[in-house]
Amino acid sequence: MRSTASTHDDSATWEVARPPRPSRLAGVDMAGFHVPRAPVDGLRMIPHPAVTLIVEFGAGGYVLDDGSGRRHRGSAVAGPGLGLGGNVRAWGEDVACVQVRLSPVVACTLLGISPAELTGATVLPLDDLWGREASRIRERLSECTSWAERFALTEMLLARRAAARTRVDPEVAWSWRRINAEAGLVRVEDLACELGWSRKRLWSRFNAQIGMPPKRAAKLVRFDRAAHRLVAGESAARVAADGGYFDQSHLHRDVVTFTGATPAAVVEEPFLIVDDVAWPAAARATPRHSPGRTRPVS
Repeated sequence: MRSTASTHDDSATWEVARPPRPSRLAGVDMAGFHVPRAPVDGLRMIPHPAVTLIVEFGAGGYVLDDGSGRRHRGSAVAGPGLGLGGNVRAWGEDVACVQVRLSPVVACTLLGISPAELTGATVLPLDDLWGREASRIRERLSECTSWAERFALTEMLLARRAAARTRVDPEVAWSWRRINAEAGLVRVEDLACELGWSRKRLWSRFNAQIGMPPKRAAKLVRFDRAAHRLVAGESAARVAADGGYFDQSHLHRDVVTFTGATPAAVVEEPFLIVDDVAWPAAARATPRHSPGRTRPVS
């Protein structure tokens, strides 16, 4: 359940913990982190297709620069795609936190806020969302004596908040799951056709409830799969060919757009290096597609 992961800097070795079992809450995945010290130039946040909840409880603290001049301290919530362009960075020493990745399909239910209110550039302090309860959660986590206790407490608090919350349309939830299952290699027109909806209706409902249009969601999921395959050591040419890109230069442009770094540089990013320790990669395995589903998505 607990391991360490080198970030190519021995002084910045992270302690990473995983829950002993999958969450009982659908669309919820958790990991625990202890980071002794962030690099001098900060940790670059890499966009990910999930709503991120960070609940910090350590003796130290961190500062998150959202790239627009605003700095955030303490526990926070961020929407899918946080870090687009590579401008969001985090600093801190002796940082300890539980990070929860929430499917946008369940984020509104569990957090009480729609992903549409959390665009890729938005970071919302947890105090603003949950008020005094956020401080109480931090105190309770700091009193726990093990990661297993912290994960159980976090899951219990999320489950308690799930009652009587607004849920997304089942058609929107199906579309999100389909985009993920197809690794982003699905056309919006095909989704709308299978639902019996117009493209405009799907775009409107999806954007309002997930927080981004379906085409952008597909691009984000496709990038996430590609980035992790690059970190795993696969060649850019192979990743581009399998990942729905027109060619290697198309992959290069996509990685730069999402991270502000080239494919050769992004594989050294700490958040990606530890990602497969904190979030096992089985769910990101490249699916087998029929020939009609592997065409590039521009």
